[in-house]
Amino acid sequence: MDRAKEEGLDLVEVAQNADPPVARIVDFKKLRYEESKKEKPGKKGGGDLKELWLSPRIADHDLNVRLRRTEEFFKDGHKVKLSVKFKGREMAHPEFGHQLLQKAIAHFGDTVEIEREAKFEGRKLSLIIAKSKGGNKNAEDEDKQNNKQENEADGQGEADATQPTGSGDSQNSKE
Repeated sequence: MDRAKEEGLDLVEVAQNADPPVARIVDFKKLRYEESKKEKPGKKGGGDLKELWLSPRIADHDLNVRLRRTEEFFKDGHKVKLSVKFKGREMAHPEFGHQLLQKAIAHFGDTVEIEREAKFEGRKLSLIIAKSKGGNKNAEDEDKQNNKQENEADGQGEADATQPTGSGDSQNSKE
């Protein structure tokens, strides 16, 4: 106890049930601060919000690639911030950015909910979307139906290719 007073620190009992009781010489305020930091859940890398940048003049294929990436973020449980970046004179037509974001929302349908409406942040038009909680089952059903339709279409295309379109003699007779 004398040593703790000399150092200007506190004598803190760590294990009172031990025989003899265990104590440490520490700064009590610092100890309390460290314990409170341990109790709070900290944000570790990755975060909860992912951002995808778009251009108001983005091509359809490039937009589809970005929207597929958005779906992957949703599967990982993230929210997504879609940002349309305007450059130079593109700012004269903000409606292109709004149309692009509406197209993105229409792509997802009822499977997403809008966390924050589209608004300008400087030269960026941003919108935050998250996977809707009730839309999970419908999204899975739609995926299954789409896959089934694609498989059926693939099967029909192969069947058409294997069926003869006519006799081979008619093609040879023209020569």
